[in-house]
Amino acid sequence: MAGLEGTGQPRGAGRPTAARWSPAVEDERALKALELFGNPTEHEVPLPSRPESAATARRLAQVVALRQWNLGPKVTEDAVLLVSELVGNAVRHTGARVFGLRMRRRPGWIRIEVRDPSRGLPCLMPVQETDISGRGLFLVDKLSDRWGVDLLPRGKTTWFEMRVGDR
Repeated sequence: MAGLEGTGQPRGAGRPTAARWSPAVEDERALKALELFGNPTEHEVPLPSRPESAATARRLAQVVALRQWNLGPKVTEDAVLLVSELVGNAVRHTGARVFGLRMRRRPGWIRIEVRDPSRGLPCLMPVQETDISGRGLFLVDKLSDRWGVDLLPRGKTTWFEMRVGDR
């Protein structure tokens, strides 16, 4: 069952496509976000729990994926979209004042984590074509290779992992 402590969700190779955000390799706002908030590959970056923080988190994910990790546009697009979904859930559903963003890479994989102080577990719900909200975890489930939730003494970390080619 999705969302159990320490449990991931394996995914097959066939993935649906979603509306894509197109990353610009030279995004000055992304570099500015890295300068202002810090590098999520070096430490957890705290962000205020406000809707506009989703844009900051997307920019941080973009600059790390493109410039530091040298990932291709498709993987970057998917990662940025999924970061936005996890951040949106943290902002809308946890009541937190701050959440944390962390990005990790190991050979063949990337892992992106959003930590918040709520111990409420996210729930993967069935999605209909006419739904105008509630698609966040559906997208995470379909576009990532694995995802899950780790319960912490104070809060939780919701994460996803994606396979990547090492260059």
